[in-house]
Amino acid sequence: MSFIKILDKMSDNASFDAKASRRDVFKQFKSFGKGAAMASIPFGLAGMSKSTKAANAAFTTNAMQASPTDVLNFALTLEYLEKEFYQIGLDTDGLIPEEDRDVFGLISKHEDDHVAFLLAALGDDAVEKPTFDFTGGPGGLNLDTFENYATFMALSQGFEDTGVRAYKGQAGALANDNTLLEYALQIHSVEARHASKVRRMRGQKGWVTGGDAASNGLPGVFDPIYAGETPESNLVQGGVDLSGMFDDFGGNQAIQEAFDEPLTMEEVLAIGGFFIVSDDGSDG
Repeated sequence: MSFIKILDKMSDNASFDAKASRRDVFKQFKSFGKGAAMASIPFGLAGMSKSTKAANAAFTTNAMQASPTDVLNFALTLEYLEKEFYQIGLDTDGLIPEEDRDVFGLISKHEDDHVAFLLAALGDDAVEKPTFDFTGGPGGLNLDTFENYATFMALSQGFEDTGVRAYKGQAGALANDNTLLEYALQIHSVEARHASKVRRMRGQKGWVTGGDAASNGLPGVFDPIYAGETPESNLVQGGVDLSGMFDDFGGNQAIQEAFDEPLTMEEVLAIGGFFIVSDDGSDG
């Protein structure tokens, strides 16, 4: 069945009759064909509720606990971290193999541009760059980050996967400012490409799978990146429990991989705190 036909079927009011439960509607998706069943889910979620506008308004209200300035400074701190991380990596002789330098050189340039944009957007309201310790000393990790390429790569994946979830978690706080939301989402999509590229270079899937570090090819100390209030192992979307519904299309693992979950600002700051040295020179 073509994708256009799928959309046509999903726009049929009968598909979303009030008498049918959301789970029943998802069961209808299973007849759409393997090639598009999972891809069609977000469209179905968008059309299921007759109170979509009200739900969006409620989400925006909850998200507005942080101001746009707070969110942009939060993003700037993450970009400061990534910018410095990649620059040190590129400046460390013998760390990055020659065949990978172009990739990390381009990622580094992107992070430079992200920092420059956010500084311009914030002006005098921009926070200063923290002091970073990429061994994770403040969090007791003591990593050999710039001595071992495997460690550098693992940390790169961790930072990029965190960034994707972090931007997603704060998008609602910018919902009333179309310009800032547009730019934030532009950065978000590039961070997602960074994450996918680095994951592939490490021999992982290009998308997150499961709700812990091990399922993403990382040591257990990275678990917070994939956990959180809504972990990446989540199987409930739009209030619908999808577990066990797509056994012919990859099962529960495919459902987990089909959706990225947000991280709250507090969860991201806790992760970042492993690598940030306070202004007074002490850890934490």
